[in-house]
Amino acid sequence: MSVATVTSTPPRARIVAPAFFAAIGILGMTAIWVIVALIRDRQCAWMAAIAAADIAFLLRLGRAAPGAQRATIAVLSTVVTILAANWCIASTQMGLALGFGFIDSTFRLGTHLAWTLTELANSGAEWAWYAVALPIAYWLGK
Repeated sequence: MSVATVTSTPPRARIVAPAFFAAIGILGMTAIWVIVALIRDRQCAWMAAIAAADIAFLLRLGRAAPGAQRATIAVLSTVVTILAANWCIASTQMGLALGFGFIDSTFRLGTHLAWTLTELANSGAEWAWYAVALPIAYWLGK
């Protein structure tokens, strides 16, 4: 009789891979969202739903364990993407008006001004897209 050995992935690999793929999704979708928003000269809040789907897909691609943990990572990553995209759009718009580059304006924008500009730029439809993106991230992330 042979004894079967049970191999499992080490705990560190179960944390690192999803975090890596979530970070790729956040950075990539934020960059794409900002570029689309600058080209169209609008907030393009519908990109939040695409970001949610992309991050959930990347987590599946990275073989994150299915369930509530992967869904939670997808939702939190979508929230971070929404915040980062709005911050970058606001800072770029202000930076262009003041003659700063993208990097300079991104780091010079304060939280209070960023929130004020985000409130002014987003109407009810944009906030609805953000609200719809979170259940999409959870559902696709499961």
